Amino acid sequence: MADATQDSQEPVFSIQRVYLKEASLEQPNSPAILLEQEQPGVEIQIGVEGAQIADGVFEVGVTGTVHTKVKERTLFLAEVKQAGIFEIRGLTQEQVAHALEVACPQIVFPYLRGNVADLIQRAGFPPVHLGEINFQGMQEQRREEEAKGANNGTGNGHAPDAANE
Repeated sequence: MADATQDSQEPVFSIQRVYLKEASLEQPNSPAILLEQEQPGVEIQIGVEGAQIADGVFEVGVTGTVHTKVKERTLFLAEVKQAGIFEIRGLTQEQVAHALEVACPQIVFPYLRGNVADLIQRAGFPPVHLGEINFQGMQEQRREEEAKGANNGTGNGHAPDAANE
């Protein structure tokens, strides 16, 4: 009976650390573009990536890219990568995948939102506030695309990197 207890592991899901991994902001057409009167267009992209860094320890990164343009010229391009280190043990592969693709990004995302808004505001622009993200929906969409790729003979056997870098 003691051997069975040692073999089965209590489930563990804990946050070890959340940190700003990368941040960049470019204003390639300043100062001339700052004089433009036209309202800029804004494109926002969100990406998620995860990797095992030790036994039962994973890093999950969420990248937010905000690209604003006036006509076809870049006003600014901001990219922020927020990451977290998580201990995940005693879960099935499916549960670990769900944690890495849904639970961990949901924990990291609020930090990303704050850092994106702060970086853009410190550059002298009104802050861009990222809306809520449905990471569960992103995971389901990614799995549907993988299934379609596998059915077409183009599947590569692993989840695609959702980060836009």
